[in-house]
Amino acid sequence: MQDDGVFAFIVDRKANKYQIKDAVEKTYNVQVAAVNTMVMPGKPKSRYTKSGVLAGQTKPYKKALVRLQEGEYIDLYDNL
Repeated sequence: MQDDGVFAFIVDRKANKYQIKDAVEKTYNVQVAAVNTMVMPGKPKSRYTKSGVLAGQTKPYKKALVRLQEGEYIDLYDNL
């Protein structure tokens, strides 16, 4: 998501907003204005096999929305 200087990252579930901000600033050499986080729950999944139905769920993960300072930009495709 690169809309209006907001970028989305999947981060470690134990990371807090300050750690995420420091990591983005050091990695991409930009100034971060705000960080919003959310924990996405695991989704239930099932599949049908010869021995019956196997049920489970995907793993939950943490998503961080990072808003950059005005005029800052991360070029995600410069190393391709």
